[in-house]
Amino acid sequence: MKNGNLTRSGIQFEEPLLFENSTPGRKGCSFPTWKGKKHDIPPALARRQPARLPEISEPEVIRHYTRLSQWNFSIDTNFYPLGSCTMKYNPRLNEEVARYTGFAHVHPLQPQETVQGCLQLMYELERYLAEISGLSAVTLQPAAGAHGELTGILIMQAYLQSKGEKRRKILIPDSAHGTNPATAAFGGFEVVQIRTGRDGILTPEVLREYMKPDVAGLMLTNPNTLGLFERQILEVTGIVHEGGGLVYGDGANMNALMGKAKPGDLGIDILHFNLHKTFTTPHGGGGPGAGPVAVKKFLEPFLPVPRINMLPGGGAASAGGGPASGWSGAPTYALDFDQAQSIGRVRAFFGNFGMLVRAYTYIREMGPDGLQRASELAVLNANYIKARLLPHYHLPFGEGTLHEAVFSDKKQKDFHVSTLDIAKRLIDYGYHPPTIYFPLIVFGALMIEPTETETKSTLDQFCDAMIAIAQEAQTDPEKLQKAPHLSGHRRLDEAKAARELKVRYQF
Repeated sequence: MKNGNLTRSGIQFEEPLLFENSTPGRKGCSFPTWKGKKHDIPPALARRQPARLPEISEPEVIRHYTRLSQWNFSIDTNFYPLGSCTMKYNPRLNEEVARYTGFAHVHPLQPQETVQGCLQLMYELERYLAEISGLSAVTLQPAAGAHGELTGILIMQAYLQSKGEKRRKILIPDSAHGTNPATAAFGGFEVVQIRTGRDGILTPEVLREYMKPDVAGLMLTNPNTLGLFERQILEVTGIVHEGGGLVYGDGANMNALMGKAKPGDLGIDILHFNLHKTFTTPHGGGGPGAGPVAVKKFLEPFLPVPRINMLPGGGAASAGGGPASGWSGAPTYALDFDQAQSIGRVRAFFGNFGMLVRAYTYIREMGPDGLQRASELAVLNANYIKARLLPHYHLPFGEGTLHEAVFSDKKQKDFHVSTLDIAKRLIDYGYHPPTIYFPLIVFGALMIEPTETETKSTLDQFCDAMIAIAQEAQTDPEKLQKAPHLSGHRRLDEAKAARELKVRYQF
């Protein structure tokens, strides 16, 4: 792609399902002949009829999955401008370290003395995340950001119950991530939405109207989903604390704050991290993920078990969690299940360990200065895109953009071109569309987040494509309304697809 024009060549396949390629009697694997008797198989394990699997040869299986993999669009193939989702590049160093035998081949049921290096890595990662967030203690158990949110809400609930308080409401600004209200409701709280000001920022005056004795706390995304820093956050968190509530910080956008501001210093009591958004662990494909949660000191007793303890040199961890003989000198690490106020386990074993290795590697490789520089470049890149696209797209909230810029289709609506049309046309230019129609407080939103690793030339090519589309909206709107034109499939009827799901192949 050059100057916004996509050159396409090669062969495109219309890939059928494996079942559609199935031919009776064709085999892709071989098994030894069963020499036992039918009654040797326990009845509970015996099939009453053969498994309904496709019958296909090995080369056909390999070609099928290889062709499907070539359809994948990822951060490794091109610029991925999804706002809010933060599609950060995954450094290959992280992948190499995660594949070290001592990390990749361990089992969660091994005796603790045989996984001391793994426990040390997790213990140190907790300390790093606590330092970065300005909070006191961290759990690594949650499997994703929303899972971290739920863990935080359960901690908030347990803390209030320990004080004998029955507060049932959670305040959530309309600029928050969509998972926030779902998490609060799932945790048993009543969700109360708060309107933000005309500048997209939560105002203390409005918050005071909602801060009643039955309010358990505030869930605050900062920077918010408009890419704006909550400038009055100290006054906001002060109001919640004065009313006896807690402040939950959605740390999904920490990529704009690393090394620049610590949520704990801003009045946040509980914070979750999305390791893929900030610390370069893989994202997408359904997992695995990781959503560590950090808390202030007074909330530490409520963290999930087990906790990781560092023991003085001279003893190793036994299977029961205490010291055992056989080790000396260096500190040893043990899992501690003896936490009376803990909310209990929130994850089988100890979370997605491979993601923790990747995040740890990234933090160690970058160091404090590198993490701060990453935040600076993420903000710089987003503001560069904002500056280039501002003459061509409407920017409803423009003051103080940090890591992402949220435009709308207001200018293109005059030519009967919508956000969806713009997104579909971007596919013809070789780009995955940005996040669209979110946040909901921006009608026709186009949410763009470049992260810190993209070069100026990459950003310029993307902006050139966006500007060309804005010009096409004026000169040839019908072309956008029928986009994409160069993809393997034309525009789908999305309403029909949502209403008439086909999730099972009939054969």
